[in-house]
Amino acid sequence: MATAPISSPLPDEAKQTVGRVLQESLADFVDLSLTAKQWHWNVVGRNFREAHLHLDELVELARTYTDEAAERAAAIGVSPDGRAETVAKASGLPTTEEGWRDVEDVNKAVVETLARLIERMRERVELTDEPDPITQDMLIAQTAKLEEAHWMWQAKTA
Repeated sequence: MATAPISSPLPDEAKQTVGRVLQESLADFVDLSLTAKQWHWNVVGRNFREAHLHLDELVELARTYTDEAAERAAAIGVSPDGRAETVAKASGLPTTEEGWRDVEDVNKAVVETLARLIERMRERVELTDEPDPITQDMLIAQTAKLEEAHWMWQAKTA
């Protein structure tokens, strides 16, 4: 398509900055949802059921935020890209190992992954302060919930 079918209320420079932030968020959230599902399928050990169910909650949170980031990008005239190859190149989250994973190992991996994502989200909150407080507000709300999830996963290993 030669021209963008969706116009943006933002100036071009702001649109580029915010679009990049939203695309990075989208990639991280898709990666988190897939990684958490991988853990969900492969977690074993003591407290398996609780971990298995808690991972589904994390998947749901990541999928919700994926959709929010993608739809916000579309709303400002930026085409979101959730293709596997894009996510693989753009995600800044730690990778996970294949195969069976002990509950405690998964708990530690979740805490590490959420800590990295929160760090990245806080950077995005700062980057969107001036160009788009609407997007910033969404990112702040998402980060608050991610920090709550981080606390709960840490509490499981304390």
